[in-house]
Amino acid sequence: MCGICGVIHFDGAPVTRQQLQMMNDRLRHRGPDGEGYLVDGGVGLAMRRLKIIDIAGSDQPLSNEDGSVALIFNGEIYNFQELRRRLDQRGHRFRSAGDGETIAHLYEDYGADALKHLRGMFALALWDKRRGRLLLARDRFGQKPLYTYRDSRVFVFASEIKALLAHPGVPRASRFGTDDVRALADYLSFGYVPAPETAFQDISMLEPATWLEIDLDGAVDSGRYWELPALAPPDPKAQTASYTGELRAMLEEAVKLRLVSDVPLGAFLSGGLDSSLIAALMVKHSNAAVATFSIGFEGDDSFDETPYARRVARHLGTEHRAFRVKADALELLPELVWHHDQPFADSSAIPTYLVSRLTREQVTVALTGDGGDELFAGYERFYAAELMRRLGFVPAPILRGAAGLLSLLPEGVGYYDPVKRARRFARAASLPLERAYFDLARVFDADLLAQITASDNSTPLGSPVATGRRASRQPSQHPDPLGLGRYVDRRPAHGVARLVEATMRSYLPDDLLIKADRCSMQASLEARAPFLDHELAEYAATIPFNLKLKGATSKHILKEAARGLLPDDIIERKKHGFGLPLGAWLRSDIAPARELLLSRRARQRGLLRMSVVERLISEHASGRRDHSRQLWALLTLEEWHRQFVDG
Repeated sequence: MCGICGVIHFDGAPVTRQQLQMMNDRLRHRGPDGEGYLVDGGVGLAMRRLKIIDIAGSDQPLSNEDGSVALIFNGEIYNFQELRRRLDQRGHRFRSAGDGETIAHLYEDYGADALKHLRGMFALALWDKRRGRLLLARDRFGQKPLYTYRDSRVFVFASEIKALLAHPGVPRASRFGTDDVRALADYLSFGYVPAPETAFQDISMLEPATWLEIDLDGAVDSGRYWELPALAPPDPKAQTASYTGELRAMLEEAVKLRLVSDVPLGAFLSGGLDSSLIAALMVKHSNAAVATFSIGFEGDDSFDETPYARRVARHLGTEHRAFRVKADALELLPELVWHHDQPFADSSAIPTYLVSRLTREQVTVALTGDGGDELFAGYERFYAAELMRRLGFVPAPILRGAAGLLSLLPEGVGYYDPVKRARRFARAASLPLERAYFDLARVFDADLLAQITASDNSTPLGSPVATGRRASRQPSQHPDPLGLGRYVDRRPAHGVARLVEATMRSYLPDDLLIKADRCSMQASLEARAPFLDHELAEYAATIPFNLKLKGATSKHILKEAARGLLPDDIIERKKHGFGLPLGAWLRSDIAPARELLLSRRARQRGLLRMSVVERLISEHASGRRDHSRQLWALLTLEEWHRQFVDG
């Protein structure tokens, strides 16, 4: 695991070690165990290394036999041993015992098609000296990040934006408040800036499963080497037993591949199905005791899953450590924003950050359950969307009226608060299916978005704000609010399956995996996600959708595959997201949030209607409404401006 960065000067000016050092120093947390550099005239590469496999060797840059190919990469290639055997038979000679060198030799034989042979998570940069060309690429799901900046003189890339900004040629300019009127609306709707755009002008994120080639003269070529498979529609004749055996076998293989390590490893264990199943398979295939880690928070027991994690740990016999903390969200805000580089409204970054930091005290690698909800339709909003589809006969005015009546009732801040959940459902159910799903997921709903932004920035529901990736290219009032139109030739027939596909293309890489990467790497902890094995994902896509979402039961097929490994009460547990009692914390002491959001600096930005911000704070503090998601989105936005724009 590493952090990587590099520079190409199109005018031929030499890259200096000092330039690379300035960028590389910003990535020290991603790789505290060493650093490496390559300077070849107008091209420079640098990296920081966290040693996981082949600790004594595999220092980067890695090269082929004659040194004409130089590689830096961040990640793990889980099938490297199989690849190495094949390459040995083809006459390649290796200098290291690690996974990275296989990429350099594969490139010799296959060029950019080498990416198709890799099974793992990665962001890489490969300098082909003979062709005078730099290849960049990311893994299929986007587990490892890569950002780029380009103008007529220079091309710069890095694992994190803060490293890009350390290069003197990269401008520090915000997209918010510019002529790009959708930027702020996108962030307030999604809670993140959808890739490939970022919060910075002219800085882009390389998308998952994508490669980019840059020549010394500035010519750029790009392409995709893999696509998410289309999900199989429901099949009334499908039998669960026809799939559970193969699914269990593929899950076991995905876990076994991720147990290869020369340093201690463990697992995050929330007590939910996904992380519990991964821990169970680790125990089954590990020769040593498995360490598991969970975290809980004081303030609201409805968010505390540590009793369930302990239950699973006792059943599996793991060496379990449960941390229970009383965190100050506002105290953590500056550090979280610094590591995310952009405003990021997902408050579950707080527990992810803390459990990563505490886990790193014991192990260097942790397996996670990330991806299980996306592969097997685990989110409650998928069932809610299916229920809405069935309630299509109810007139929209009745549903809107019900939402209006529910809005008069006070909202609690508990995880399962019934008033809040019923109001959101009734409001969303009055909309067409794809817009309804987006309404359930978004941070600021359409009405509140229009209220809080200036009139020329407000964008109605169903417009490109709700389109996801490449939203700015879609016309106003687009009828496809989740942006699936470009996949129209392969859309599954089932409406809710389309929503699962949309989640895998947007929320998974732009929110969940960003959070997992930043929060683990700030602690120099490598997080591995067996559910995001692409061969497992390809198989899961073939399973009929009604075996994933079966009536009101989400992840039905995965639950059946877990029988015998976990207690039935854990398998049948109601879905519980990884969260924290942010609403209760803010309600108990709203003063720090009020001071930051209503400060003179915040007012002078002119981005928001401050009267609406004041109303959100007052309604939350009084107990009338739970605005914790919206307030956290605004807090990270303001803190980001202070660190990355004002500073």
